[in-house]
Amino acid sequence: MSHEQRNILGVRLDAVSVEKASEIVVQLSREGHHYACAANVHMIMEAYDDASFRDVVNAAAIVVPDGKPLVWALRRLGEKHVERVTGSSLTIRVLEKAQANGIGVGFYGGSETAMEMMIQRVMRDFPHLSIAFAFSPPFKTLSDEEDRKIVDRIIESKTRILFVGLGCPKQERWMALHKDQIPAVLIGVGAVFDFLAGTKPRAPQFLQEIGLEWLFRLAMEPRRLWRRYVIENPRFVAKFAGQLLGFHKY
Repeated sequence: MSHEQRNILGVRLDAVSVEKASEIVVQLSREGHHYACAANVHMIMEAYDDASFRDVVNAAAIVVPDGKPLVWALRRLGEKHVERVTGSSLTIRVLEKAQANGIGVGFYGGSETAMEMMIQRVMRDFPHLSIAFAFSPPFKTLSDEEDRKIVDRIIESKTRILFVGLGCPKQERWMALHKDQIPAVLIGVGAVFDFLAGTKPRAPQFLQEIGLEWLFRLAMEPRRLWRRYVIENPRFVAKFAGQLLGFHKY
């Protein structure tokens, strides 16, 4: 399962297709104790600004480029055939493979409403899928005892692929903290639970194709996302230009 890896602002990215990434996830599910990240510009800049978070992302078994700017950056670095691997597309393909191979899956994160609606859709679309675990944690810091009980439930459920939807950087830190405790592959999928549930709309396909999905999401949630897109996107462009020009070595 060899594939090319490239470094963008200190973060290691895997130049893989959706199909290849899903195959890797299935293999990791058999080994257990791994996690996977779907990186976008926001994650890259969080990692750029915080060395401890950069270590978390780089410790993942696989980091796929979820975002057109990262695809363009990888192509500029020589990966001519790289494609975008969105959290949504990876989730759907992994669910297909899990159903075909009898692999138990679980879902951790999101709101109770989104979780319920998403599970209904997943059961409709994948009627033979084994959903072993589903839990929407409360919006508070869990005590060690509460966290241990959740981990025990995941282990007892025999979940082998756990989708984690807590948002970046919380979900990546959660996966890194729990990787050694849970015999599964953990996949950080951000807002995918809301997309599958229909509680948040996806950008039209043509906006995704031309790299303007961020503009659609900004219009939908300006107060929450303005800093991420208005400040961090231009910063990414400037920092990556510096990498290309040799001002920064990674």
